[in-house]
Amino acid sequence: MTINKLAIIGGSGLYDVEEFKDRELIEITTPWGKPSDQILKTKFNNNEVFFLPRHGRGHLISPTNINFRANIDALKQLGVTDIVSVSAVGSLKDELSPGKFVIVDQFIDRTFARKKTFFDDEIVAHVSMAHPTSEGLMNACEEAIKKEKIEYQRGGTYVVMEGPQFSTLAESNLYRSWKADVIGMTNMPEAKLAREAEIRYASVSMVTDYDCWHPDHENVDVQQVVKILLGNAAKAKNMIKNLIDNFEKYIDPKDPTNNCLDVAIITAPEKRTKKTIDKLKTVAGRVLNK
Repeated sequence: MTINKLAIIGGSGLYDVEEFKDRELIEITTPWGKPSDQILKTKFNNNEVFFLPRHGRGHLISPTNINFRANIDALKQLGVTDIVSVSAVGSLKDELSPGKFVIVDQFIDRTFARKKTFFDDEIVAHVSMAHPTSEGLMNACEEAIKKEKIEYQRGGTYVVMEGPQFSTLAESNLYRSWKADVIGMTNMPEAKLAREAEIRYASVSMVTDYDCWHPDHENVDVQQVVKILLGNAAKAKNMIKNLIDNFEKYIDPKDPTNNCLDVAIITAPEKRTKKTIDKLKTVAGRVLNK
């Protein structure tokens, strides 16, 4: 029987959940290097949960330099089956005002300077990303958000830009013409790597600003973002507590993430070297060691 374990990856403004008193900080190494920071293992209402600050505690790591592969591998080593990403984003639509949450269900990946796969050396795999987030986890997020009476939108497309600079006006208007909902810098390749590791993934995006397209609002700056972040972070922490309590009841045993590697690895078995199989043992050992 699978033991389901939830991890929260916190973005800008969400570096810890201080209210969790039962705390153990875990140092992990991976074949891909070290994760962004020590991983907090804690319990809430007798439910175990893990927390990883994506940028490191104190916000030391730029989006491009996040070791996404190490983050996902480390969580998989701890037995994590479900990840909820909580991240700050800019809005690309009038109705998505600062302070609103969006349960993202699609991504447009505009990043170009990041390692995006575990399968880039000798063993090749192609996982489906048609539906990059878990329906069950999205349901859990929706219930957790509703319980806190947070304004939210269910469903939305997140444009992931390289950063660390904010958009030009031309870029912002281009993304709006694509009918995208929000823009940020961190959910890719995180969602892709979670899928490769067969970890169910959901994304809750917290709107902090209107990017730079809105004629009635000042161009985005860090001070403005931080002000909204502080309010969002308090709401996010309460949402996380609700998630810890409810996520298991929404798990779908038929979620396509659960066994996506069964039909993804294309490299012939006789060409798979022990060195690479060992490197991939955490994320793909279930299929490579058959």
